[in-house]
Amino acid sequence: MNPAFSGVSSHPVVSLNYRNQWPSFGNTYTTYHVGFDRFFDQYNSGIGVSLLNDDSGDGALVSTNASLMYSYSLLLNNDFQLKMGIGASYVQQRLDGSRLIFGEQIDRGTGVITQGGSIIPNTEGIIGNISNSYLDISSGFLLYNKFFYVGFSLNHLNTPNQSYLDGLFASADLPVRFSLHGGYQINLRRGNKKDEGTFITPNILFERQGDFYQVNIGAYTGVKSFFIGLWYRNAWNNNDAVIVSTGIKKGPFKIGYSFDYTISDLTIGSGGAHEIGILINLYGLGSKKSKLNDI
Repeated sequence: MNPAFSGVSSHPVVSLNYRNQWPSFGNTYTTYHVGFDRFFDQYNSGIGVSLLNDDSGDGALVSTNASLMYSYSLLLNNDFQLKMGIGASYVQQRLDGSRLIFGEQIDRGTGVITQGGSIIPNTEGIIGNISNSYLDISSGFLLYNKFFYVGFSLNHLNTPNQSYLDGLFASADLPVRFSLHGGYQINLRRGNKKDEGTFITPNILFERQGDFYQVNIGAYTGVKSFFIGLWYRNAWNNNDAVIVSTGIKKGPFKIGYSFDYTISDLTIGSGGAHEIGILINLYGLGSKKSKLNDI
């Protein structure tokens, strides 16, 4: 979401994610992600790397995204820090053209099959497996202290061309995505090394890309090692989903599960979306002398 988040913790962090969206329709959208980031106190800098694989349409469209992110931190005073980040991703997409059906292939009487039993061919020039790749650039800022954060980011700054076809009319530039995000932690009971205490953290996310808008608003609360959250996602004129998440934190591990309950016209018959996330905080590998605060 924002390259300025890289190295936001004083300890190295490993993240693992799996998401399955609309499982009632088969393997419609599945996403896998692994990431690592850490802060280097001697350079006031954070580094992050991530690898994401997204499978759409049960293999019809597969995207692989390898990213490298860098952030620089400025200690404004004893409380606030400003982080500036930049990221670069190499994206490769593979499209199985044999699984696409165009309007010219549909016969009113026989569908996509000829009377002889063969599939009606297309003239789009998309046959078999084709692929494309491009470089994707992002940047962002983050202002935060122990209890508060606000940030914004710009993704797809170079508006990369995603087209699988060559030619004058084959451009498919990816629009710049603007993101504004923030949150505040309200501590109800102070914790310790083994106990996170009790707190409530409201959060908000606003995104715009081209003519598309999205707002996520909600909060999560933590009691000792247990946490639970509730969010609402709205795609401007589309009431999209209510998101419930829950999980536990035990030692260096934080394990969470979230479920998107679809409230749009697609209905919960789609199966919603399931996501599992694991964070591993590698205590002891970070700097103990850092004046910088964890978010």
